[in-house]
Amino acid sequence: MKTAYIFPGQGAQFVGMGKDLYDLNEETKALFEKANEILGFRITDIMFNGTEDELKQTKVTQPAIFLHSVILAKALGDKFQPAMVAGHSLGEFSALVSAGALSFEDGLRLVAKRANAMQKATELEPGTMAAILGLDDVIVEEACEQVDDIVVAANYNCPGQLVISGTVSGVDKACEKLLEAGAKRALKLNVGGAFHSPLMEAAKQELEAAIMDVEIQIPVCPIYQNYDALPYQDPTAIKDNLIAQLTGAVRWTQSVETMLADGAESFVEVGPGTVLQGLVKKVNRQIPTSSAVLEG
Repeated sequence: MKTAYIFPGQGAQFVGMGKDLYDLNEETKALFEKANEILGFRITDIMFNGTEDELKQTKVTQPAIFLHSVILAKALGDKFQPAMVAGHSLGEFSALVSAGALSFEDGLRLVAKRANAMQKATELEPGTMAAILGLDDVIVEEACEQVDDIVVAANYNCPGQLVISGTVSGVDKACEKLLEAGAKRALKLNVGGAFHSPLMEAAKQELEAAIMDVEIQIPVCPIYQNYDALPYQDPTAIKDNLIAQLTGAVRWTQSVETMLADGAESFVEVGPGTVLQGLVKKVNRQIPTSSAVLEG
């Protein structure tokens, strides 16, 4: 059975996440404690007992979701047998660590740097995002191109759901156009900035050096990367795609379609929430999806 393992991105967090993994055994507890040490603050306190607002800060959210996903994948042991992996935005880093391309420590450091760089970029260039429901991708792309402001297609989540990203005025103008064009809804998202848009250029430059510096091994299976939805195992190409991801779109719909075309027979979501399973079902209702769970 060809199983695709998929890893969620920002937005999947919840208070209490990862506590069961922390309590599971000495090995998982040690990984969380190592993370506290690397990050320089006790992220476990916020994950297990913090407030939603504390958990919602980008510098906390991204490492928290990464830790939940990666430690869960490790805890699965021999049950974790991916034929292919993919992650949504931040989830790409979780996928790379779980597939043996990045060490746990390097992965966490990169995620922390990425979160801080994105936070800084949003303060430098304020922006926002909006989910457009019920229109073909092409119509959304064309409307964005017609706006005389920065706004781009950012997250191709599933057929009929595309998130746009850009300056506040750019997103507002695009939403107006898209509602006129027949969008069912244009929902402004509660996010800190214009992720996956040209407004993240400062973050991309900051992260580029860190990514180029890190050692990436050949993963145990292909990783389908957000940037172009194609499978990769070459470390150099993986690095280039990770760098391009910050200002490029998350092509999740296309990634799922490519994995299905390449023989994926089931999808297992590793980490908090079930958002990605829902998106996979929108691409192919018949395909089995599930959450990674520990026995016992």
